[in-house]
Amino acid sequence: QVQLVESGGGLVQAGDSLRLSCAASGRTFSRYAMGWFRQAPGREREFVAAIAWTGSNAIYADSVKGRFTISRDYAESAVYLHMNGLKPEDTAVYYCAASPTYYNVYDRTKWDYWGQGTQVTVSS
Repeated sequence: QVQLVESGGGLVQAGDSLRLSCAASGRTFSRYAMGWFRQAPGREREFVAAIAWTGSNAIYADSVKGRFTISRDYAESAVYLHMNGLKPEDTAVYYCAASPTYYNVYDRTKWDYWGQGTQVTVSS
């Protein structure tokens, strides 16, 4: 089992930056790929970004490419999502996820463990 706890969400204005954190506990953090998804009201949960257990091979959704950066800290067993240039359409609940594999990362069914989510609201 892997337990994930997100933090760092909040209310910001368009153009602002925010950093989300996800603390992992349980099984060995370094053996899991980590990812971020988001879900806006009335919409399906969608992929945002992922990073392999090696800390490389980051993958991003087209909608956030160039604005968001995913990173991980092995010493802290944490993964981060650095969000710059936030837009109102980025408003959603953001979820951290973990998987022992790293393929079809866009498919949320490939991710085994999920956090409870943190709300990000971007005002225009």
